Amino acid sequence: RNLLDMDTFSKSDPVVVLFMQGSGSSEWKEFGRTEVIDNTLNPDFVRKFVLDYYFEEKQNLRFDLWQEPPGSHGAVLGAQDFLGQAFVALGEVIGSQRGRLERPLTGVPGKRCGTILLLAEELSNCRDIVTMQLCANKLDKKDFFGKSDPFLVFYRSNEDGTFTICHKTEVVKNTLNPVWQPFTIPVRALCNGDYDRTVKIDVYDWDRDGSHDFIGEFATSYRELSRAQSQFTVYEVGWGDRAGARGAPHTGADPPLRPQVLNPRKKCKKKKYVNSGTVTLLSFSVESEFTFVDYIRGGTQLNFTVAIDFTASNGMPSQPTSLHYASPYQLSAYALALKAVGEIIQDYDSDKLFPAYGFGAKIPPDGKISHQFPLNNNADNPSCAGIEGVLESYLQSLRTVQLYGPTNFAPVINQVAGAAAQVTDGSQYHVLLIITDGVISDMLQTKEAIVTASALPMSIIIVGVGPAEFEAMEELDGDEVRLSSRGRYAERDIVQFVPFRDYVDDSGNQVLSMARLAKDVLAEIPEQLLSYMKTRDIKPRQADP
Repeated sequence: RNLLDMDTFSKSDPVVVLFMQGSGSSEWKEFGRTEVIDNTLNPDFVRKFVLDYYFEEKQNLRFDLWQEPPGSHGAVLGAQDFLGQAFVALGEVIGSQRGRLERPLTGVPGKRCGTILLLAEELSNCRDIVTMQLCANKLDKKDFFGKSDPFLVFYRSNEDGTFTICHKTEVVKNTLNPVWQPFTIPVRALCNGDYDRTVKIDVYDWDRDGSHDFIGEFATSYRELSRAQSQFTVYEVGWGDRAGARGAPHTGADPPLRPQVLNPRKKCKKKKYVNSGTVTLLSFSVESEFTFVDYIRGGTQLNFTVAIDFTASNGMPSQPTSLHYASPYQLSAYALALKAVGEIIQDYDSDKLFPAYGFGAKIPPDGKISHQFPLNNNADNPSCAGIEGVLESYLQSLRTVQLYGPTNFAPVINQVAGAAAQVTDGSQYHVLLIITDGVISDMLQTKEAIVTASALPMSIIIVGVGPAEFEAMEELDGDEVRLSSRGRYAERDIVQFVPFRDYVDDSGNQVLSMARLAKDVLAEIPEQLLSYMKTRDIKPRQADP
């Protein structure tokens, strides 16, 4: 909008060139260009840039606006053709209201360059999930001393005519009239998004030795299956050619059945043989699988809180051996971890105000030990303006408090959990970053606090700095075994722990170290947010048109 006019006898002919910066790199690489729009200062570009989006990475973008000279056709553009540029992170665009962000263009000294309007939308990739239930009637008897033990195997057809298994039902023992449990499967797994693609279903009799007996088969499609949303669909089970013979689907309470290819051995034995039974689709329902971006675009805010370890085991901050020591040339491990995580999360928080606490120190004026003191020394409003504000308050606290102990996590976890409990409708989600150097002193209380917090809209990131062993932290990160406390199990896995030393770049490149750390600790946040929304049946709010 309102671009510079570089032409003498007409308006500019602008083109946008998009550059991307690699993770942990300072180098910009051209990603692509829009079309050139002639003779306008307010172009609406048609060409879209399709980017892979990663919540856990800082994906820096640069948009350069150029006036393309006549006949240049994508050639290298000269300085005289430059109309301005804008720098933005992809997360900022996605985190902005309705995925729409307007930024001023800069770069031409002494001139107003206008603005660039960026819009982001997520490409649909067949995100529907199907839940269906089937039963069968009068299946062939395969076992000598009892009835059959039937189960179903679903196959998706491929482009080359082959089939890929995509689901097996459970085995229903000793019956010719089984009713299988409802099951859920993504539409893309069932038919790869092609509603008319063949879905083949085999019926087997289970045998303990694995040599399951083939009862019969039928074929259908997603489109055909979906009709069961309004009425039953019945399929005849026949022998087929074992490569996708079509069954004859029918609808209604008691539909007439037309035989398909029949079991030849059965037909020889019994002249009255009609089929090897029928399978009825009892129910079929479709739900959309919402994504992290759906919730962010619907207005969900990520509220970021920081808690920093001020225990004496970190060492005197004025000494180079201290984990809190910051030289004029290098940030401390605490500051690096804070910047790595905070600079990404801040893109999804509209007010950019972050509560920041310290724990394990004696605080002025009376020297009392505190495990949740505000870094900005304002108990009524512990929020700091942006990540730089948090860093400034952290460094100020290092000069005013006395490092002490013990290392207690529970107070600050409970503090954030209290805030999370105030709004549970999906519009707010809290992320607590705890940076620590050592062993937890209040393990039982911390486990209890995490189990309680697992029912709330919040996640906890723990970054361990320094050379200590962090075995206790692994227990809190419930990837292997679900965390429990006093007989209660965590409703969700909400903790992600990483030791910072695993991400330090050998060459001393702090930017690369921060990128590696952020990528790992933030990778689970989208899934954790989705798990909360799903367990509470919270749908994304529809963005205003």
